[in-house]
Amino acid sequence: MRTPLLACGLVVALGCSRDSTPPPPTATTGGSSAVGAAPAPAATAKAAGALEVGKPAPDFTTTAHDGAMISPSALKGRPIVLYFYPRDETPGCTKQACAFRDAWKDFEPTKVVLVGVSTDTNESHKKFAERRSLPFHLVSDPEGAIADAYGVPNNGGFFARQTIVIGADGNVKKIYRSVDVSRHAAEVLADVKS
Repeated sequence: MRTPLLACGLVVALGCSRDSTPPPPTATTGGSSAVGAAPAPAATAKAAGALEVGKPAPDFTTTAHDGAMISPSALKGRPIVLYFYPRDETPGCTKQACAFRDAWKDFEPTKVVLVGVSTDTNESHKKFAERRSLPFHLVSDPEGAIADAYGVPNNGGFFARQTIVIGADGNVKKIYRSVDVSRHAAEVLADVKS
């Protein structure tokens, strides 16, 4: 069982403070495009850092905390924002989620599908979403398959804070490898609207 002090220390080390820089990607093996599925060639070919703006976003299929099925290929025609974060209910992660929540009235007209991704369980996500009144999806990626496909580092079960914006055409539109939670919602909104 993690102690709160240990969890907070790891979270800060992985980018929960707005001034920190995420660690560099590490090589991983056995990535998968679908959570819980056997490795797929398209996913394993996406080594950390291989994600490119203008190229198709890696596909996956999973169920969010609210029961919604999330799959980039099935959502083609709508913009998608995948934001990876270390842990539910930590200070930086809560600030980021609440900033997206507070800007939701501006996001809604764009028909964006906003998805937060961490290694937390869907039960943890349900509590987090309920406590913070989050109007978007949270996805559990316990093995790091989705993070791996998008080149997001996973250090000891804590994802680096990074965001991928996928255009309605299914191609990667913007990659944020460094995130300042105090202004990130506005930056992403501008990307989705452009």
